[in-house]
Amino acid sequence: MANYKTPDVYVEEISIFPPSVAEVETAIPAFIGYTEKALKKTADDLILEPTKIYSLKEYETYFGYPAEDDIDLSIADDVASGGLKLSTFTEPSLKYILYFSVKMFFENGGGQCYIVSVGTYQGTPAIDLNGDSSSNKATMYGLKDGLDKVAFFDEPTLIVIPESVKLATANEYQTLVQAALLQCNTLGDRFCIFDIYDGGTSLDTTGLSNNRSYFGNNFLKYGASYYPFLRSTINFHLKSDESNVNVTYNGSTATLDSFKNTKTAVFNFVRNELKNHYVVLPPSGAVAGIYASTDSNRGVWKAPANTSLANVVEPVVKLDNAHQDVLNVDSDTGKSINAIRSFTGKGTLVWGARTLAGNDNEWRYVPVRRFFNMVEESVKKSTYWAVFEPNDANTWVKVRGMIENYLTQKWREGALAGATPKDAFFVKCGLGVTMTAQDILEGRMNVEIGMAAVRPAEFIILKFSHKLQTS
Repeated sequence: MANYKTPDVYVEEISIFPPSVAEVETAIPAFIGYTEKALKKTADDLILEPTKIYSLKEYETYFGYPAEDDIDLSIADDVASGGLKLSTFTEPSLKYILYFSVKMFFENGGGQCYIVSVGTYQGTPAIDLNGDSSSNKATMYGLKDGLDKVAFFDEPTLIVIPESVKLATANEYQTLVQAALLQCNTLGDRFCIFDIYDGGTSLDTTGLSNNRSYFGNNFLKYGASYYPFLRSTINFHLKSDESNVNVTYNGSTATLDSFKNTKTAVFNFVRNELKNHYVVLPPSGAVAGIYASTDSNRGVWKAPANTSLANVVEPVVKLDNAHQDVLNVDSDTGKSINAIRSFTGKGTLVWGARTLAGNDNEWRYVPVRRFFNMVEESVKKSTYWAVFEPNDANTWVKVRGMIENYLTQKWREGALAGATPKDAFFVKCGLGVTMTAQDILEGRMNVEIGMAAVRPAEFIILKFSHKLQTS
């Protein structure tokens, strides 16, 4: 009997399952501002070099500490107690606040972020280039130079420029914030957190209107503003020898270090008094931390609001419901400003989640805009595999299935509204549906996605009525 050998059979593995969508990070802010240093290997080698960090310690290693501003105070003998008393305390006008804002970011739940140093502590914050452009590396640039650099980096999803409120004129601030909104609209993958230019003062209707006007009328859905500034629990930064504290006592003024060995009581009194005075900061750094914490714990579709701010004593301006109504939406411009309010027993809370486009029903809320940013960016990056694939039904089915699986998961997590996935979203891709024969000839594959994003319950309305006794 003849022996027959079974021939080798080679079977090509064909995946019948569509690729999955890899979700992008949603809360990686890019902080732009001035730093004590910008050094990794050689001096100033990190200036205008967006650098990713994961902790405040890493920031201090590369970018240093706060500026050592002069602090002026006067004390006098307290006859009644036999000790000393504070007569006056002049808070320093902080020129550079990036360090403090990054510190507030990490203390409020922030994780990774980018730092864009536009210069060291040697000049006045500005919007345009101040460095020597003839050299290879200038050491002092404007905030907009840093903003322009961030545009080349794909990972940042939030733009935060705390020192925008330190610009010399409102016109410079206006130019900067509108440039930031333009970048967000152009790239479509990031969102701006703004501080109100005059956020450290109590603003009447006219003042609020003026500050709203700085944002212009374009691309408002890509940014949100917060008011007022916050008194933090961070003390003012002292030099190692405390020589930046000027003390007036008995008619003469000297630096604090000069009292250390000659008048110990004065030295100790001033040291203790300095612990009772805190840095006032624009809220953007802390709010960015709330964005990151909320995204991590709940999801980007949860409004970053009704959340307590850590390391905050109080807002510098007290707001009530009447003020809140004025901030929510302006009858003339429709621009919204998010309030930060103090509540008894709850602390200081972020009490608003609106974009600047307060009259836009589609893009009124921060979580809706940011959720769409996330989905758009995630799907776009996850469909790169389809480039140069055959533009036929097999590819369309894979693309459609991939996106539908992803959105179904988001629906299960609570990001989309609807009793069933069919009610929550749709994905269309096909000849005669999203494409014509001409589209296919020209190499285009069009995919249409619609989503019913959940919106925050901004107002809780309770109705009470008397019910007559029936038994």
